[in-house]
Amino acid sequence: MGAGVELLFDLDGTLTDSGPGITRCIQHALDALGQPVPSMDELRWCVGPPLRGSFARLVGTSEAAVLDRAVGLYRERFESVGMFENAVYPGVEAGLRRLRAAGHRLWVVTSKPHPYARKILDHFELSDAFVSVYGSELTGENSEKTDLIRLALATERFEGLPAMIGDRRQDIDGAHANGLRALGVLWGYGSRAELEAAGSDRLVTSMEDLCDWADQSPSTHFAIWK
Repeated sequence: MGAGVELLFDLDGTLTDSGPGITRCIQHALDALGQPVPSMDELRWCVGPPLRGSFARLVGTSEAAVLDRAVGLYRERFESVGMFENAVYPGVEAGLRRLRAAGHRLWVVTSKPHPYARKILDHFELSDAFVSVYGSELTGENSEKTDLIRLALATERFEGLPAMIGDRRQDIDGAHANGLRALGVLWGYGSRAELEAAGSDRLVTSMEDLCDWADQSPSTHFAIWK
């Protein structure tokens, strides 16, 4: 076994299955705006990417006032109900415990606003697994994964270069833009095709698979990605 490694985890679609809450809150916002309301299944693509960008695509405008209203309506339901229409993926809790026991260090890096991310991790009693949580601001600042990862790298004292773990292309793109390796998980909302097209350095099928990889990864696995 190599030395402990450092891992950055996405939240939605990686640690928790937050799709039901997210899609229902989007439906709530669209209905209040008088917009067509797609089914929950048709809104699966919205789980993971920054929310404002998803609304811009759904309502067909980049007008700030409209997007502000949409996000406000979304949060109206999310803060009271949607946040907890959510579940930890099978194997995640045990996997996080195993990673920590093996000496690996873990962070959360999510496009979700950090106040919400912390509440969700607290709710599911996962917070103790992580050194810190990085998320966007409620104003929308730092909602892109590239910016969030850059912020984490500038703030934390990493012993080497961490790897990003996530289920969508934004996780892979954000990692590579910052010179990091990226592992795509196949239990979330991104497809194998999406993760392969983004250039995932490795695909993992379960938390057990991820833990095995971390335990066997020498420090050379964390050389700058090229």
